Amino acid sequence: MKKFLVVISLVLIVAIGFIGIRFGSALFQEENTTEIIASITKLEFTSNDYIKVTDTSHGIRYVSKNESGSQERVIKEFMKENEWQFKEQMGSGFLFMKDGMNVTVGTRLFSKNYFLWDVPKEVFH
Repeated sequence: MKKFLVVISLVLIVAIGFIGIRFGSALFQEENTTEIIASITKLEFTSNDYIKVTDTSHGIRYVSKNESGSQERVIKEFMKENEWQFKEQMGSGFLFMKDGMNVTVGTRLFSKNYFLWDVPKEVFH
C-alpha cells in the first residue's frame, strides 16, 4: 500500500512539474486557467486546429496551437467557413467584413505554444 501511495505521489509531482514548465507564468494570467488547460489537453488529443474554451459576454473564446503562421491561417479559415471576408490585420486583431458589418477577432498568446482568440457573437448571427 505504501509503494502505491509513493508511486501516485511521484506521478502527481511529475504532472504538476510538467504543467508548470509547459505553461509557466501563463497559469496566472487568466481567470479561467483550468478551462483553458482542459481545452489544451483536448486539443492535444485531436487533429483539430482549435477547441472552444468558453462563452464570454462578448462572444466565444477558442484556443489553438501557436505554430509558424497558424494564428492567421486558423482564424481566416474559421471566419471564411462563417462567410466573413478578411479585410486587414490591426496588431493582434483581425478585421473581417460581411454584409456591411465589421467585426474584429482578437488574439493573444497564452503561452509560447498556444494562443487564445475571441470571436464576437455577431459572427454567429
